[in-house]
Amino acid sequence: MHGFFVRWLILGFSISVAAYLIDGIHVSGVLSAFAAAAMLGILNAVFRPIALIITLPINILSLGLFTFVINAAMLKMASSLIPGFDVIGFWSAVFGALFISVVSFVINAFISDRGTVEYIELRHKGGDRWE
Repeated sequence: MHGFFVRWLILGFSISVAAYLIDGIHVSGVLSAFAAAAMLGILNAVFRPIALIITLPINILSLGLFTFVINAAMLKMASSLIPGFDVIGFWSAVFGALFISVVSFVINAFISDRGTVEYIELRHKGGDRWE
């Protein structure tokens, strides 16, 4: 359960940083950023798989690049539902979704379910052996 809250806090922080870096994204306060992170998580859990299945042929033809458009649509939907969180324009939504996706990938790669940072330490045992 700690991992969920740590990811949520970091995602809210990344939305705030995206609002600072990208011109078309505006966050009125910390509560709006964390509410946007929660809403973005809910939308990604409910609507994103459906959108990915519906747009599968386009996604295959674009070699997966259409996923960025789907992520931008989820970010735009979250901005329409949360007061104080505004995404203005398509490209700002795409760049914001790209930034937030990269941060989410890093979070999921290094933060465990317990909320701690985990890594795998490999030691070279000679030749082609790693343990």
